[in-house]
Amino acid sequence: MENNSFKNTIFFDTTAFALKEVLTDRTPWETVSQIIPFIQKLFAGQKLTANYKDKKDVFIGEGTKIHPTVDIVGPAVIGKNCVINHAAFLREGAILGDNVHIGHAVELKNSIILNNTIIAHLNYVGDSIIGNNVNISGGAILANFRLDKQNISIKTQDGRKIDTGMQKFGAAIGDNTVIGVNSVINPGTFLGKNTVVFPLKSVSGVHEKNAVIK
Repeated sequence: MENNSFKNTIFFDTTAFALKEVLTDRTPWETVSQIIPFIQKLFAGQKLTANYKDKKDVFIGEGTKIHPTVDIVGPAVIGKNCVINHAAFLREGAILGDNVHIGHAVELKNSIILNNTIIAHLNYVGDSIIGNNVNISGGAILANFRLDKQNISIKTQDGRKIDTGMQKFGAAIGDNTVIGVNSVINPGTFLGKNTVVFPLKSVSGVHEKNAVIK
């Protein structure tokens, strides 16, 4: 399985995503490494103007509601009609599409969330890309760092390993996927479109679309 089998377009429909250029012709791990520079270029080139509190690098789309206890570090771009609830923490490098729901005490770092996705509550999402219409249930964690501090490798279905060259990379979660409560998605995991992960699962590796992990 070559790197072309891991291009973003395999996992995500970018048609309606406002910042689709960040995903074009890249793998998810290549994209994750470029999120912060991409956002910085948007502000530097005046394609976006900061409009949230006193932040110089945070843009909030029309109709988005943000609870006063939310902390957004920036750089960040939040789409239209999103809801970011109590005590959420958006660290550097957050890109949210439209109609995204971020629940209580969710921590998000250097990640892209496409349109109409729900991250319920008490979740961590690090260095990852989450597709459209995904539901990440309460307590589920997308881990981004190996215990042995080695680079993140992608374990392909034919037994090979692809070294991403990155110490921090989480997961690519395909469109329309559902992740059950308190599951752990381990570093370097790929879930194809329409995957279902049952509660309390520890998930690794590459899973084709329509997989059921239980």
